Amino acid sequence: MNRFRRRCHATLLGAVLALHLPLQAAEPGWTQLFNGKDLSGWRTWISMQPTSDNMKAPTSVRGLDQDPKKVFSVVDGMLRVSGEEWGAVSTLGEYENFHLKFEFKWGTKKWFPRLEAPRDSGLLYYAVGPEGAQSGHWMRSHEFQLQEGDCADYHSLDGVTVDAHVGDANQGDWKFYRYDPALPLRTGLAARILKRGNYEKPSGEWNTMEVIADGKTLIHIVNGHEVLRVENSRQRVDGKVVPLARGKFSIQSEGAEAYYRNIQVRPLSGPAAAEKF
Repeated sequence: MNRFRRRCHATLLGAVLALHLPLQAAEPGWTQLFNGKDLSGWRTWISMQPTSDNMKAPTSVRGLDQDPKKVFSVVDGMLRVSGEEWGAVSTLGEYENFHLKFEFKWGTKKWFPRLEAPRDSGLLYYAVGPEGAQSGHWMRSHEFQLQEGDCADYHSLDGVTVDAHVGDANQGDWKFYRYDPALPLRTGLAARILKRGNYEKPSGEWNTMEVIADGKTLIHIVNGHEVLRVENSRQRVDGKVVPLARGKFSIQSEGAEAYYRNIQVRPLSGPAAAEKF
């Protein structure tokens, strides 16, 4: 191969690789939380592989920084969550008044007891207190649900509450709500709230997910579309209800393989309700 052909081949190869490698440089004004090389700035908590769906973890768990099965790892510049055992990887730092943005896609693997269930994961924010507070697996927090067909639903973990414009959406004995800004405001909700609209891409394709939060207003966004807005984040501490407006970010492992990249955050310059996206 002559010099010109080698140079052209190298240029073409570089261009092809650039199409497939995840970007890890933060956009102007944003801070990259995941460097694409290792889990610096994050810490793992592994509970176990449950024997039934939503089973609480036993008193004996793997615990902090004990991840022998590599449930959380870095693969080709991406954060891979295997889903084999349940738990989370959480930031060391805490955040308030933020705009979080990350890219997410599903892998192919699924694990018992969710082999026949939709793929499931989740991004937790304002995560506080001890690991495993919710069912032995996750911290007290608000959840941006990541589940096939249900991405950006809201879940309350360990009793945190919000107010929202919702209607009833019960399923059997399971009581939850459906978000609709035209409906009356209900207060003190500590349950699942279904988002409005479905803007997910097909399984295996990258999605851009965003959370904008200042404690007063919490907004969930899927691929540029606002799908849920709730208000007045709070928790109960020592018997008193107090605001919850600062905490860690945490990514769940819950029976399905998933990939994350370009996890970025920036501070808000004003109220969350006025943030542009």
